[in-house]
Amino acid sequence: MINSKNFRHVTNVCVSLLLLRCMTTEAKRNRAARIRVGKGDKPVTYEQAHHPHHIGHRKGWLSQHTSNLKGEDGAAERTVEDVFIRRFMFGTFHGCLANEIVIKRRGNLLNVCAVMLQKLPPQKFYFLIGYTESLLSHFYKCPVKLEIQTLQDKIVYKYL
Repeated sequence: MINSKNFRHVTNVCVSLLLLRCMTTEAKRNRAARIRVGKGDKPVTYEQAHHPHHIGHRKGWLSQHTSNLKGEDGAAERTVEDVFIRRFMFGTFHGCLANEIVIKRRGNLLNVCAVMLQKLPPQKFYFLIGYTESLLSHFYKCPVKLEIQTLQDKIVYKYL
């Protein structure tokens, strides 16, 4: 049987449980995109070795265009295009990317720079490069040029 005294007790217990669930003892940590320092046996690339707040000081941007200047439009469109290009390249050259892709826009020309691992025969690489250039040129209605360098193994900048 629920009377007013029991009802108040139940509501007080529920409110106190809700308040306890909202409180936490953890401190706020801003550690996104940072590689933890370990025993010195974890290989990291150049992009991973520098923290995100060093972009523009120690390392450059992975996307270079003029849409972020004052009075220019299209910054959001460039970001969506960059994400599409990166995903398209990752899917086309699956397992061959050794490092991050750098996208440069110079006037009407779109340069995509990448470092690849030599996991495929050269004929297949040339076919995939031509395929990617022609499809991206058709999608974006501008000339697209891929600048590809190939390596035997992944680049290790340092060990953390």
